[in-house]
Amino acid sequence: MDDFEISSQRAHEMLQANPRSILIDIRSTMEFLFVGHPVGAIHIPWIDEPDWEINPHFAAEVRKLLLGGAVCDDGDSEGCAAVILICRSGKRSRQAGHFLLEAGLSNVFHVDEGFEGELDASHQRSSVGGWRFNNLPWEQC
Repeated sequence: MDDFEISSQRAHEMLQANPRSILIDIRSTMEFLFVGHPVGAIHIPWIDEPDWEINPHFAAEVRKLLLGGAVCDDGDSEGCAAVILICRSGKRSRQAGHFLLEAGLSNVFHVDEGFEGELDASHQRSSVGGWRFNNLPWEQC
């Protein structure tokens, strides 16, 4: 377990406690639109169609969001707004989170169970964990 992993419930609590915190849904555009996404999530794909390659502008796009004051300059993360990443099951958001940390961002977290959670015994999602399973606010286009 990485020290920047949080549950979907903890992510929701952090977003409620500090409105400057941001939730970034890093799934593909199709997933974000058609599967649904957390209410208020900002969509910045980590990997997307048509090439299914890592977004070369990912860190820059996240930094643009932070220009609005969501990050602390003094290096002290206490009370600072968080950057919270979410994907389907927590695997891509872990990878993207490490990428942002290596790019020099701080106070980065990822939802370890993602939006849909892991597969259950019937190979279905949203039945054993995740943002949607935990009845946290979400919407669908």
